[in-house]
Order: sequence, then C-alpha cells, then structure tokens
Amino acid sequence: MDLSNENVIHIKKNGIQYLQFKKLLEYKDKITHAYSVGLDVDFTETLGEKRKNKALKDYKDLCNAIDLNINNLVKPTQTHTDRIKKVNHEINEVTFNSEEFYKIDGLVTDRTNVILATSNADCILLIFYDPIKNVIANTHSGWKGTLQRISIKTVEKMKKEYDCNPRDIICCICPSIRKCHFEVGYDVKKLFFEEFKDLNEIDEIIEETIPNEKWHIDTVLINKIILKQQGLKEENIIDSNICSVCHKDIIHSYRVEKEGFGRATAIICKKERK
Repeated sequence: MDLSNENVIHIKKNGIQYLQFKKLLEYKDKITHAYSVGLDVDFTETLGEKRKNKALKDYKDLCNAIDLNINNLVKPTQTHTDRIKKVNHEINEVTFNSEEFYKIDGLVTDRTNVILATSNADCILLIFYDPIKNVIANTHSGWKGTLQRISIKTVEKMKKEYDCNPRDIICCICPSIRKCHFEVGYDVKKLFFEEFKDLNEIDEIIEETIPNEKWHIDTVLINKIILKQQGLKEENIIDSNICSVCHKDIIHSYRVEKEGFGRATAIICKKERK
C-alpha cells in the first residue's frame, strides 16, 4: 500500500516505512522529519522488556533511516494535558518518559540535533516549523487535547519563547482518526459543543449519526480552524488526509486494535548548519 498523496510522500527504505510532508521537505537543508508507518514505538513503563526493546529498536531504525542519532531523541510522557515544554538543553541520551517531561504533551525548541518525538494511535500529532526563526515543535492532541486547544497553545509557546510570527509557522497534521470514524456519545459531544459552539462550522464539525445517541466529530477540522484564528495561513496548515482507522492495516489505531494496541511516532529535528 502506498499512502502518498498531494501532501505526503510514503517512503520505503531498507525495510523501514515512513511518511514525509512535501512542504517540510522544502526545508530539508534545515530540518529532518518523519511519521512512522508499520513500526510500534510504544514505550510505556508498564510494558514488558520485550515490547520496550522493540520500541527502542523501531525508534533507532527510523532515526537511522533519516540520518539521525537516537541518542538525541526526547519524548514526553503524554497524558492528554495542554502543557508545552521548551527543550533548552542538549539531549545526549535517548529520553523516554523522564520526570522532566512528565505530563507534557508538546515540545518546542530552537536547538539543533534535538529530536522532538510524540506518538499516537488515533490521536492527532502536529509537527510545527517556523522557517524564519528556525524553531520546531511537536504536539500530541487527542480529543482531550483538542478540547484544551493545545495546538494554539503550542503556537503561543513559540511566540513567547522565540518571538515567532504565526504567519510564518507551518503546521503539519499527521495521520489520525477522522470524522468518518470518530463516533462519540452524548457526554463527549456536549463537551465539544460547549467549547466550540461559537465556530461558524459547528454543524459541520459535529454531525448526528444516531438520533440523540451518537455523533461524529471532526477534530482535525477544529484544529485547522483554531490555528487559522491564531494567525496561521491556510496554505501553511498541511493535512496528511490519512485516517488511521481507514488504513488500520498499516497505521496504528487504538479503536481497532484495542488492548495491546501499537503506536506510531512523529519526529522532527533541526540540522546543524554546514
């Protein structure tokens, strides 16, 4: 299966598969990035050693495929918060779920050779790049993160820490569950309606599928709208247009796999200037 489309390229290299955004490849002299396909990078502490060792190997294989050193990789714990952390020091040892990055769902940095990583299995992963300030960010936005508007809080963090202009920021939306499969009950529907009822597109965002019982919600569209409201240009919000459930044979999906589900990863790193 080839997931390539107008916005992403599906690459198969030495047995490793990953996606890259065409827009970010325009800056391949400054940054490197990838979204894994078919790998399982779940590094949860409660997993057995065999599963964790596989996650570490898959991360290493992905990093090697795009010429990065896994020892420079940092991944936050991801607990569906709205917290974004600045990485302002070198990463010299692969860092998973450390206390420093506990209960963090987004990372931002202007340092070179620091690999920012997030993981997902239906949730939205957002890769940010400001080519003017040369700043990168990587954010995990599940439905709870979307309710907390973590995407725009990432932009706010980039503005605060590095004086980024939202009009310069590129945001790439990785594969995730889409409206076609994100079906929820009344409690979750109510939360989304209360938070986003002022959006003109609310009737498109929330669609009733079973009267008074089930609704489909477009969390990707929500993020596109609120990022535009935050000042990003429409042409700089790049969607992979890939649903994790529709492509469950190759993209990890919690809703499909359930217990024992795997996770994919998005990584981005600034290169050293030569």
